[in-house]
Amino acid sequence: MPKTIRCHLQTIRLFFDYLTHEEGRSIINPVTRISLRLPKPLPRHLKDDQVRKFFGVVRDLRDRAMFMLMLRCGLRVQEVAELTVDALEFQRRQIFVFHGKGAKDRIVYMSEDAQSALFAYLAKRSSKARGLFLVQKGPMRGKPISVRGIQKRIEYYGRQSGIDVSCHWLRHTMATQLLNADADLATIQDLLGHGQITTTQRSCQVANLKVQRDYYKAMQIVLQRTQAQLDDDDEEESREFHGDAELPTESLG
Repeated sequence: MPKTIRCHLQTIRLFFDYLTHEEGRSIINPVTRISLRLPKPLPRHLKDDQVRKFFGVVRDLRDRAMFMLMLRCGLRVQEVAELTVDALEFQRRQIFVFHGKGAKDRIVYMSEDAQSALFAYLAKRSSKARGLFLVQKGPMRGKPISVRGIQKRIEYYGRQSGIDVSCHWLRHTMATQLLNADADLATIQDLLGHGQITTTQRSCQVANLKVQRDYYKAMQIVLQRTQAQLDDDDEEESREFHGDAELPTESLG
């Protein structure tokens, strides 16, 4: 296994470093320039029934709104933590994400259920603080919730629902759902704020429904064209056959 090989290489590397620096031996480390790239695991995402089961236990209005913005708008947990009230444009159903990853600004859009979750939370929220999502209890009450605070909340609901979930998985779930709904890859890239489309492709690698539909749709066209060509060939052969049959027979004599 690659991980085992990498572990053995590191052990050998450290052993030769010890011989060189601690024992004072003049010896060449044979594995200094050897590196092994491990395959990156595919991004995880939730199935539709898992999404329903997870949100079925999220009763807190603030938490529901936070997670909806990850699932429906593709926001990163850091972006949710730093979101401000003035970044919301309800009339146009837009959210302005300032200084996202890579210091990039972008606009994302609110689905109906995400907008409803925000409305419900804001109707309950009495603070005039600029930060959108605030700590609700303890000495930090009224302060913007931290990234770790959001992560703890999703871990809590994960245990309550029995669903293995993370903030990042909600983003990948959005990407997968959009791709399976035939959204363009470049559109998903803009919504997620990816600098490289290869990153978006990686997020969508698990969207096999889209691949399956594209395959059968394209294959149907291929088969139709193949059958049409066979029909044309059969028709041509038939014409040639009848043409030969109608040639005059030479008289004997």
